[in-house]
Amino acid sequence: MSILNRFSLKDKVSIVTGGAMGLGKAMAQALAQAGSHIVIADLNQEEAQKTADQFKRDEGIDTLAIKMDVTNEQQVNDMVAKVLNHFGKVDVLFNNAGITIHEKAEEMSFEDWNKVININLNGVFLVSKAVGKVMIDQKRGSIVNISSMSGIIANTPQCQSSYNASKAGVIMLTKSLAMEWAKHNIKVNTIAPGYMKTELTKPYFEQGGDMIDTWMSFTPMGRPGTPDELGGIALYLASEASSFVTGGVFTVDGGYTAL
Repeated sequence: MSILNRFSLKDKVSIVTGGAMGLGKAMAQALAQAGSHIVIADLNQEEAQKTADQFKRDEGIDTLAIKMDVTNEQQVNDMVAKVLNHFGKVDVLFNNAGITIHEKAEEMSFEDWNKVININLNGVFLVSKAVGKVMIDQKRGSIVNISSMSGIIANTPQCQSSYNASKAGVIMLTKSLAMEWAKHNIKVNTIAPGYMKTELTKPYFEQGGDMIDTWMSFTPMGRPGTPDELGGIALYLASEASSFVTGGVFTVDGGYTAL
């Protein structure tokens, strides 16, 4: 098999949570362009359907858009059942759904703390568990969890202890699942992005200010990343090109964590 063929995802089936827009959509698009059928599992059904329709039209693949709350175990299990009913298998899972709440630790409500932990960490566990069972039966699969450089270092100047803690948890969960499931021929890795310019963060970068100046001063490349810059590593980890890679943490941060 040639090296380029090892990157092919032709006729594979990939689930991307939180894939309707932003980083999730960009990574899902990379998988679609490599030939994978795509499942967009997102709370926003309307945007999920738009994204799924776009990929089907542009890439000539089959797609599904499923409304799902990653913190609801029943909805997660129902999503997996729908995917199996439609495609008969799951080859790749991208756990991308996540939120951030910027709030000082001493002022943060326990409700908000739990909200971040539930979506960012518990959601990754629930979806990985449900899909992992399928992959164990298949004796193959690739799971990619989207953590953050914030799981490795504490960002500044914003206060986001819940986010940092949740993403550190995702990194350790990734390593734990990689150790448990390697015997089943399942790879589990995590991508840890740095500051990225998405639909949600674009206004902050355009407005500028002390916070953006601080972020960029700690980024050797001196700029934020763009969603499409995650496509290469996403495809690598999803495909056979990374056949001997598991438990890895792949930072895509313009050099921020190298400081």
